Amino acid sequence: MSVGLLIITHDGIGAELLAAATRMLGCCPLRAEALAIGNGDDPERMGAQARRWAKALDVGDGVLVLTDLFGSTPANIATGLCDQGRTRILSGVNLPMLVRVLNYSELSLDAMVAKALSGARDGVLECPAAGCMAPLQRAADGRDAPGHT
Repeated sequence: MSVGLLIITHDGIGAELLAAATRMLGCCPLRAEALAIGNGDDPERMGAQARRWAKALDVGDGVLVLTDLFGSTPANIATGLCDQGRTRILSGVNLPMLVRVLNYSELSLDAMVAKALSGARDGVLECPAAGCMAPLQRAADGRDAPGHT
């Protein structure tokens, strides 16, 4: 058995993230679905769909639900799936989070949540670009100093 994965996001964000991660890894090692919520969708109807999919994805080890923006309609639909011990819900889904989840597909639901959260945090970095000055150089020459415009 394994944890099921349900991604609930605005429009096609979740499906695109899942497709990108699957291409990167060569497969999707978890039972997974991505539910797209559009502006014109009825939240009650989409909530019922999410409940059906979550039930189908739970083959014994629970379901991890990833959503994009806390407080948004997709996240509110996700919180309607709350089932103590069977479902965990994380907002702020990003590609590093999803890749981490798929790379650790054999973990328990609780351990997978920890990996997902660390993947999301560790995956957000400022990337240096060729020709740009390092942050310390900018501070030294005053361009990042308070009051500089």
